[in-house]
Amino acid sequence: MSEEALVNFHKVADRQGPGSEEETLQAFALTGLGQEDFVRVADIGCGTGGQTISLARQVNGHFKAVDLRPGFLAELNRRTKQLGLQDRIETIAASMDDLPFEEEELDLIWSEGAIYSMGFTAGIKNWKKYLKPGGCLVVSEITWITHSRPAEIEAFWNTAYPEIDYASRKINVLEENGYILQGYFTLSEDSWRENYYQPMEDRFATFLEDHNHAPETQQLVAEYQEEIRQYEQFKDFYNYAFYVAKKG
Repeated sequence: MSEEALVNFHKVADRQGPGSEEETLQAFALTGLGQEDFVRVADIGCGTGGQTISLARQVNGHFKAVDLRPGFLAELNRRTKQLGLQDRIETIAASMDDLPFEEEELDLIWSEGAIYSMGFTAGIKNWKKYLKPGGCLVVSEITWITHSRPAEIEAFWNTAYPEIDYASRKINVLEENGYILQGYFTLSEDSWRENYYQPMEDRFATFLEDHNHAPETQQLVAEYQEEIRQYEQFKDFYNYAFYVAKKG
């Protein structure tokens, strides 16, 4: 799959993963930061910035939206200009393991559905230095929500993301690395089905036609269809969860 085709498939979506504006703002409320306080925020792995825009419309501050894919950032720039937010949202093309920030520069680090690219433990360890004392980290992370589960879904996620684990263990990792938990909650089913998978399914046919049903595009669609099947069958066993923690 070419990078251009992958970006073209996802950039038209409001979000590149499960989530919602309501849950983004719910997570922000757990930080204890006021909507009127001026905050310096980095949204790491922002994609096209659906959550960045949700925050920038409600929170007083400056937002550095970081992603490795320039195509996503170009779309975010288009949207911010359309909404008159270009003075509040700055886009940066960079890898999440090589961020262009100063130590203790940020009041808030945000990452929805993206920290898995680096790994939860590595991400929270490496990003901590960029937070001011008392600054907050907000990430959403795939999480087991039951003690046991069918072998099929366990094998699927252990292959796709070996760091998947229970919330209690994720919280332990945060605490062991000098964070203080402020809150935790899981996403609604609508955040998966209505906000992510249904719009994705609606794009499949056009995406295939635009790429002349090339084998690599058919493979991509098949992989997403399998992911959706897994979710529909096993959604009672895993979910994305928000973890909100303060730098101690």
